[in-house]
Amino acid sequence: MEEPIISVKNLSKQYQAEQQGGITDISFNIKKGNVIAILGESGSGKSTLLKCIYGLLKADTGEVQFNGKRILGPDEQLIPGHKEMKMVTQDFSLNIYAKVYDNIASMLSNTNVQAKQEKTTEMMQHLHIAQLKDKKITQLSGGEQQRVAIAKAMVSNTAVLLLDEPFSQVDALLKNQLRADIKRIAAETGVTVVMVSHDPADGLFLADELLILKDGKLLQQGKPADVYQHPNHIYTAQLLGNAVVLGHEEAEKLGLEVKNGHAVFYPEWVELKSSWNSRRFEVKDIYYKGFYEELLLERNSVKIRAIQLNRGEHKKHDHIQANISRFITFVS
Repeated sequence: MEEPIISVKNLSKQYQAEQQGGITDISFNIKKGNVIAILGESGSGKSTLLKCIYGLLKADTGEVQFNGKRILGPDEQLIPGHKEMKMVTQDFSLNIYAKVYDNIASMLSNTNVQAKQEKTTEMMQHLHIAQLKDKKITQLSGGEQQRVAIAKAMVSNTAVLLLDEPFSQVDALLKNQLRADIKRIAAETGVTVVMVSHDPADGLFLADELLILKDGKLLQQGKPADVYQHPNHIYTAQLLGNAVVLGHEEAEKLGLEVKNGHAVFYPEWVELKSSWNSRRFEVKDIYYKGFYEELLLERNSVKIRAIQLNRGEHKKHDHIQANISRFITFVS
């Protein structure tokens, strides 16, 4: 069995009592070449975990290993961080007055100038920024700067690329392209990517493995489809899919058998059709979502949401038959 490239073992890091963002007793392994997404709300401990992996923060207890060797903390080395890892932060850390080419090439030594030029050019081509090589950083858009920052981080044979909220300064149009680029680069180069994000779409689109953090604790880990389809916590379902959460009494009003606790389901698990177990709902509102509509349905004063793919099929105030085809019970 292949040894993990990174092992996080019983890692804890706490700040002062009034601060959020610490982590408590977190353990997991990362396989070489995988894309890992650490997801959670602000203050869940994502960035703290990333900085501990890189060696920028000293953990209170536990340790992080890279290829079986403990990663040193900032108090144990002259320059904090790990030489085989690179971190791209939200501010990109670029020399804004230098050209794109020079920003990237600055990470390589001058011992072999031709090899330096070839490597820099190759990395710019990987990230579709070769045409920008003579532009200054101040002349670039946010998405272009993001690409330069990733190229700069990866040009020196980086084994692990750490991304802290990589798309926070990029507009929606560029996000999907950048996500696809990172996924492709990871596949082409074999680099291991560890990314933190508050946007679940980043993880669902990109990752081989998701880690869900809440209040500094690791709630769930697994393949995106498995975590999405089988959340083990209400928080996970709400974070990944904006799930509908019904209390015991609300669930009973819709004919759902929940002994105690909550019934949780995604809007796409509501089938808009007549069947033996469907119920009559009133369409209270319709939200346009592009290629589909989201319906707000009500029955017995209980509101739920459902997906309508055939736009315009049902109108506001219509009475329709709907069936919650699947739900998960979380016992309180």
